[in-house]
Amino acid sequence: MAGSAADNDSAITGINVTPLVDIILVVLIIFMATAPLIQRRAMKVEVPRAAHHEKTATEAISITFNAQRELAVAGQVMTIDDLKARLASAVAAQPGLHVSLAADKTLPYGEVITVIDAVRGGGVKKIGLEVRGR
Repeated sequence: MAGSAADNDSAITGINVTPLVDIILVVLIIFMATAPLIQRRAMKVEVPRAAHHEKTATEAISITFNAQRELAVAGQVMTIDDLKARLASAVAAQPGLHVSLAADKTLPYGEVITVIDAVRGGGVKKIGLEVRGR
C-alpha cells in the first residue's frame, strides 16, 4: 500500500491523444458530409420542384443533365455511349447499383427519357429523379 502512494506522486510523462483523435474524427466526418455538396455545385442544374418528396439515404451514382445538354457522372462530362459503358462496368461490380438523375427543368421530356433509357441500357434497375422541395 505504501508503495502505491509513492507511484501517484511521480510526474505524468505520457501524452493523452484521445481528445486529439476525437477532434480529427469530427473534422473528417464534416468533410465527408460536405464533399458531395461541393461537387454537386460544379455543374449548374435547375431541377424541378415537387410538393411531395422524400430524402433517401441510399448510396447512388449521381448523373447530371444540364440545360446545355451536357451529361456528367460525378462531375466528369461524357456522352450517352460512355455513360452506358461506365454503368455496365459498375453494375458488373455492384449488381444492386442505384442511380440518381438530376435533369434541368427546361429540358424536353423526351431528352430526359433518352438518358433514362441509356441508364437502363447500362443495366441499372433503380433510378431516382432529383427534385427540390417547395
